[in-house]
Amino acid sequence: MENPIILDGNTLSNKIFEELKLEVKKLVEKGLTPKITLVLVGKDPASTSYVNMKARRAKRLGMESEIINLPEDVSEEELLKVIEKLNEDVNVHGIVVQLPLPKHIDEKKISRTIKPEKDIDGIHPINIGKLYLKEECLVSPAAEGIMELFKEYGVKVNGKHAVIVGVTDLTGKPLAALLLNEGADVTLCEYNSPNLTKYTKDADILIVDIAKPQAITGEMVKEGVVVVDCGFNYVGDKLVGDVKMDEVSAKASAIAPVPGGVGPMIIAILMKNLVKAVKIQSKINKE
Repeated sequence: MENPIILDGNTLSNKIFEELKLEVKKLVEKGLTPKITLVLVGKDPASTSYVNMKARRAKRLGMESEIINLPEDVSEEELLKVIEKLNEDVNVHGIVVQLPLPKHIDEKKISRTIKPEKDIDGIHPINIGKLYLKEECLVSPAAEGIMELFKEYGVKVNGKHAVIVGVTDLTGKPLAALLLNEGADVTLCEYNSPNLTKYTKDADILIVDIAKPQAITGEMVKEGVVVVDCGFNYVGDKLVGDVKMDEVSAKASAIAPVPGGVGPMIIAILMKNLVKAVKIQSKINKE
């Protein structure tokens, strides 16, 4: 194979940010300043860094951001009260509770408490249901970000066999719905499937999100495959994906690498969702 097309999330996310700046400016001129509130429980360094990155990006786009820091031992009841207060605050358009949460808190209960129209992570059951019904909703930034990469780089989805390895709530499941809605045949499987190589070898489009460094090798894919690596693993001090990049890219027609593929798209689509949330809420308020 010739060198594969690189599905470059850095370039596309910057393009999205430029478009969002203009949209935000128009909203602010109408008296609507989008605001994101990020709730951080505990002091995990990676979560803290990620939350700060989201808050800074919102401000750079002309939006408002706020971080609520809660102690590691905060009760589930107290956290739910914080979310309920944010649900009722008309000046807050997007709520993100940074995951993972401590073990004593039920993550699903928390995600269900956020109002669907403020759920810019796209994990509320109502948003997931609307996604499968092809109705307007807020969609998981990781899943939507992958579809945006396909659109930008001309990856055709209709009639293709897409295989997703890693059945996650934030990526695999919502991405399956988006691909089905675009006419793809979709197979979802876990890494421990006894038939994994059979599935991966049959994939026209392969998306991998399993948190296992370089687990997908060249012999597990066919020539011409489109590969999206969602892995985020450190081996020593080096960031690597779930795909053995040198082997797989030798066979791929297009590939989203780590770093620089899906990662930058997540914050870009989160910010896009925040703008979309403002529009959804202003529509609800008018009804």
